[in-house]
Amino acid sequence: MSDPQATIIHALDEKSAMQDEAVSGAFQTGQVGSIAAGHLTHDVYSSFLTPLLPLIQKSMGLSYTLAGSLVIFTQIPSLLNPFIGYMADRISVRYFVILAPALTATFFSSIGLVSSYVALALLLFAAGLSIAAFHAPAPAMIAKVSGRRVGAGMSIFMAAGEFARAIGPLFVVAGVAWFGLDGIWRLAAVGWLMSLFLYFRLRRVPATPRNQNGASLSTFWPQARRVFPPLTWLLLGRIFMLAALTTYLPIYMSDVREGTLWLAAASLTVLEAAGVAGALLSGTLSDRFGRKRVLFFLLCTAPILLLAFVYGPAWLALPLLLLLGFISISPQPVMLATVQDQFPENRALGNGTFLALNFLIRALGIWVVGMFADAFDLNIAFTVAAFLALLSIPAVFFLPAKRMEVA
Repeated sequence: MSDPQATIIHALDEKSAMQDEAVSGAFQTGQVGSIAAGHLTHDVYSSFLTPLLPLIQKSMGLSYTLAGSLVIFTQIPSLLNPFIGYMADRISVRYFVILAPALTATFFSSIGLVSSYVALALLLFAAGLSIAAFHAPAPAMIAKVSGRRVGAGMSIFMAAGEFARAIGPLFVVAGVAWFGLDGIWRLAAVGWLMSLFLYFRLRRVPATPRNQNGASLSTFWPQARRVFPPLTWLLLGRIFMLAALTTYLPIYMSDVREGTLWLAAASLTVLEAAGVAGALLSGTLSDRFGRKRVLFFLLCTAPILLLAFVYGPAWLALPLLLLLGFISISPQPVMLATVQDQFPENRALGNGTFLALNFLIRALGIWVVGMFADAFDLNIAFTVAAFLALLSIPAVFFLPAKRMEVA
């Protein structure tokens, strides 16, 4: 005769397992929103450097290349992204996601406390470690709680990041106006509050795949050889244009358009605010119409808009910045969704590898655009970036088709 208590416990375990399976295919709005909120807060602080570049360049007497290269120091730790992603597919690294907003806020809010290029580079390198610790596992967590709507979840996640980069420049410039550059350390408090919020919201969110037996390098490498060569080609083309816009736009508005620090920051805000709408729509549209079709349209349109911005009349600058933000930033969630499609058993490792490629190629783009700006001028640098972006279009046709997802 069976034990009634054991029977009840077994039935409850079966019910819990069934609920877990159902949730794994469902879109968990609350958890997606929490991770996206963490991304928003985190990236508000990681967007501090670019709008401050005109001030830093003048105070330290830096060339365009040296000023822009400060961004590269935040990218170097991206080399660790594949390793972090590999860990995230095996052990819970949710605390990387939870703590990163506080740490990133602390590092970037301390920019005004250092006075030498070397010290600033070291501070930004430390900030880069925190950025890498957040961005490798967070999209994999988003994919986990998005169920079968990975594109939609990735759009919300990326839109939060773009919105952060829209409000971050105004936030830090306002902080400089209120406290001075050496007093913006006070702004770090918001990052610590967000980490506290994420602790209570995410401490029980599964951060590793259900089927950990499949998360192995033997399943990752064969697919990686098919996916990453065309993605690298795609990134190499568009990254110069993206570097020109997201790194050198404030300096361009200050030096070429002769604007104030507020105008330089506002231009970045306009660009990134439009990118919010683009990021929200692109991933969702790619779920419906296909990743390749959406990418092809975006990659064809963005370079034309950049050339129009550089050589068009001044009164068109604002609408063109809006269109540029909407179009040029939109491919990122589609590419992230593509990576999640292709590596359902190694999502964090796939995402970490993609981010490492993205950040390293972006560092190259920042350096090349800065070199062209020093050798010629920023108009020429932006023009070259636009034409190089056209080279990314053929890569779309070499991307593999979407794979079947696994829980």
